[in-house]
Amino acid sequence: MTDTKLEKTSKINTPEGNSGTLKNLINSPIKADEFDPHFKHEISKIHGGEKLKQCFQCGTCTSDCPIARFSDSYRPRHLIRMVLLGLKKRVLTSDTLWLCAACFTCTDRCPQNVEVASVIRILRNAAIKQMLIPPIFKELGLNILKGGIAYRIPELRLKKREQIGLPPLPKCNLDALKKLGDATGFSKTLLGAD
Repeated sequence: MTDTKLEKTSKINTPEGNSGTLKNLINSPIKADEFDPHFKHEISKIHGGEKLKQCFQCGTCTSDCPIARFSDSYRPRHLIRMVLLGLKKRVLTSDTLWLCAACFTCTDRCPQNVEVASVIRILRNAAIKQMLIPPIFKELGLNILKGGIAYRIPELRLKKREQIGLPPLPKCNLDALKKLGDATGFSKTLLGAD
């Protein structure tokens, strides 16, 4: 990957509140206090991460990834390598963690049978536990809690549907959705992620 490609990367927000680019994060020296030698063991104990330590960095996950084809910053192999090195803060604060489409191509093609997509899911869940939720995902989640759908549909579009004879959109049972959000902690997580 060339330096010009790295410059087009997304913003990173660290827990300390510092903001930078992935280029700066990748090219910045790794400090000894950044390593968490237990991180890879923690991840490998969670369902889907058991084979994490079998990754030998062949790059098959990245070369077959449909997102990596269109993104200069998303490389599943880099995320896995950061986990293996114990760079917990770097991987959990990386915006690229959220680019995975969960198509499981990486998992299907991995010669070591590492469940790459599952490891990324585990990492996302770990980021959420630390309230490191990208604003767009928080907004989509709040939309689901408010109206049962991720994207708000403008009133004008609803009227247009009616004008052209389309049936009204189904109504969501908001009470049941609220109960589900409360029971799973989804509501609390989203509302506490400011």
